[in-house]
Parts: sequence; structure tokens; C-alpha cells
Amino acid sequence: MKQILNDRQLAATLRQSDSSVTAANSINVGRLIPQVVYYFAAYRQLVDRDAIRAGELINFTVPTGNFGDVLAGYYAKMMGLPVAKFVVATNANSVVADFLQTGRYDRNRPFLKTVAPSMDIQVSSNLERLLYYKSGGDTDLVTRLMANLDRDGAYTVSPELLASLQNDFVAASADDEAVEDAIRDAYQQHGYLMDPHTAAGYAAQQSLAGNLSGVTVLLSTASPYKFPRAVAAAVAPELHGDDFDLMRQLAAKTGVPNPNNLGHLDRLPARVPVRLTPDAMQHSSNNRHCKTNTNPRRSVYD
Repeated sequence: MKQILNDRQLAATLRQSDSSVTAANSINVGRLIPQVVYYFAAYRQLVDRDAIRAGELINFTVPTGNFGDVLAGYYAKMMGLPVAKFVVATNANSVVADFLQTGRYDRNRPFLKTVAPSMDIQVSSNLERLLYYKSGGDTDLVTRLMANLDRDGAYTVSPELLASLQNDFVAASADDEAVEDAIRDAYQQHGYLMDPHTAAGYAAQQSLAGNLSGVTVLLSTASPYKFPRAVAAAVAPELHGDDFDLMRQLAAKTGVPNPNNLGHLDRLPARVPVRLTPDAMQHSSNNRHCKTNTNPRRSVYD
């Protein structure tokens, strides 16, 4: 994706037809800007509930893979929000957590498919942005580190830069077993049904509780009904069926409503999406119309 976005020849071609290419995920900084509001809104709610005093430092726990939402939190802190620490929570793909603990970013490791797939990331795009801020805008340094990552799959920051990172961030990871335990624990103790990504944050927050002072807010990431198999395995292993059966059974068992936009998906007509392999994207961008690729094994998501 970054290669396409940085392709000057492609950009020039697109400009001839008043077109451009962008990304919908957190590579696009526009994705992060509205997320900054989450942090101020949460802080205001705590003040309104008399849970904290205005100006009091709090912590935020953020499940992450691409470091987007937590970077938005750092933007909020730079704008003046009183934040002591950000707890960076990863799943078993713990490259970001390991980096914040050791100062070495190393993607030369097995890539694991987990029950929290949005966090299954080994190259965290937005960490590059954080390094820019934490290095005082040293673009030469960031360029060198990213070149090392491309060439060797790893880089190491200086002890001074690591100390600056650790001044704002602590990190922990949770494997699938810990995620399942967290889903079960939160439901049994609090009646709260959480998805696997939020559960990774819950597990990380619990493991680091002794290192935090004051109030800590955990950012929830998705409806548990987007991941009914993982959630059912944790809170109701006796349930069986396909995803839609599990959604209905979970709602009946827990009393937690299944959102309408998920609950009716099985009644909608199936559509074949337009899919392109990466090497076909530039060719497609030169044409106003794309052919549909119906072979799911040849997908941009491969």
C-alpha cells in the first residue's frame, strides 16, 4: 500500500484524470484525527461523573496493531489532555509491545493468526510517525530506521529515544488463551461482553495494574458479535452453529443485544466484490472500469 501511495509516476497519471489514491486505514492520518476526540470525550465524562478532578492525570489502555488509535491518544496528550501513560496492548503478534520494552523492533518472527485479527500486524505503520515526534523531527534518523526495517527486518533505537518513548508508553501482550480468559473474566465479574481485541487490552491492563496509578480507561474496539466464535468459546462453550447461529444464541444467553446491522447480514444478498492483486492495481488505476476477480485466492487481501 505504501509503495502505491508513494509512486510518483502513478500519482502523475492519476492527476491527468483528476483522481488520486488514498487509504481508508490508519496509514491515512485523516483516520486518526476524529479518534483524538475519543480521549477528550472520555476525560470529560470522568470529570462530569466526579470520578476525577479537572486536570488530574489518567491512563488509557489501547488495543493496537498498526498503532493508529494510540497515536491519536498521543496527539491528544500533545494538545494538552492530562495523560500519564498509554498502555499499548498487543495480541500474540507482540512486535510493538516488545519494541516498547526493549527498543528493538524485529519483525523476523513467525506471523500468527489469532482470534483478534485486526491486531495481526508485524509492521506497524504509525510507529514511524511516533518516532518522528519522539526524535524531535529527525527525519534522517527515521529514514534510516525504516530503511533498516525494509532491508533487515529490524532496527534498534538509542537508549535516550527508548527512555523518551517509555515516558509515555508501557506495553504488554496477550496470547489467545489470555484473551479468552479476559473475555470470560469480564463477563463473569462485570456482565460485560467484550470482543477479542478489547479483551487483549483488558488482559494487558490487568497485567500492568501495579505499574499504573490513578484511573485507567480501556478503549473498546468492536462489537463482540463481530467475533461470535471466539466470544462463545470463552463464555458459552456449549453453544454450536455457524456465526449467525452463535450470534443469536449469545444474545439469548447473555441478554446483550446483537446490533441490527450485524444480526440481519445473513438475510442480505451475497455480492461478489471487486478484487485486485497488487500488481494489477496500477493498470486498473489507468482505467475507469475494473473487471471483477471472482477467484478468492487471488485477492488484494492475500
